[in-house]
Amino acid sequence: MDVVLHYRTWQRDPAELQKIAEETLRGFPLRKLPNFIPWFPNDLGKCPLKPKRKPPVLSIHEVEELKQHHTTPEAACGSPCYDCTEKLQEFHPDTKARWCLEAKTDTNSLGKQLATSKQPFRRSWSVSVPNPKLKYKILPLSRELQITLQKLKLHVFYRAQWIIEPSTFNNQTLEEIWVKLNNMIKHKELPSCNATIQRCKGQILIFCDILYCEYVANNLREKLNLGGKMNLFVHKYGIIHSL
Repeated sequence: MDVVLHYRTWQRDPAELQKIAEETLRGFPLRKLPNFIPWFPNDLGKCPLKPKRKPPVLSIHEVEELKQHHTTPEAACGSPCYDCTEKLQEFHPDTKARWCLEAKTDTNSLGKQLATSKQPFRRSWSVSVPNPKLKYKILPLSRELQITLQKLKLHVFYRAQWIIEPSTFNNQTLEEIWVKLNNMIKHKELPSCNATIQRCKGQILIFCDILYCEYVANNLREKLNLGGKMNLFVHKYGIIHSL
């Protein structure tokens, strides 16, 4: 639980502020977090989720209709935003980098505006798919991390995230690392991973199961040529491990 304490300018004694916060929170009930239990079988050799049916196939006629629909000026102006992380504090989207087109009555001026304001699409999320061949390459977790998991009572299938910060770039740009990372995920080199880039903060977050976290970190260091220290962050527990 996060606590925000507001105090006056002349009340700057840390001990006194801590005492006030403890006295305020003393009346609140304490609830112990339940143990994490996976909702799927712990069989690493099989994919826990597998669709029963194959994906639908679009005909050539349907593809042409979709292309015509997306190339019209009305579709470019009135397309809604489907960003489900827009108002989530955890992801902190870069609202300054967003751009939009204002609808105008004059179609000629609208066409000119679209031609001058087009920007290249930049991917913000990348999701990995299972690779059964990797299970023979993944080593057991280190003793230090196992002790930490026992203390915090965290299951190995709990989700965690590695944070790639500017201190680990090693004379590379954020976009260069992001391109290399997408290539690794495309070739199924990072098990159970999905990644997002936060250009406003200059960071890349890589989410994975704790079971694979050390393998993922070592693979990232080798393939992305990263330096410095990488921190493993778990929601509600903070940084639990560093490599």
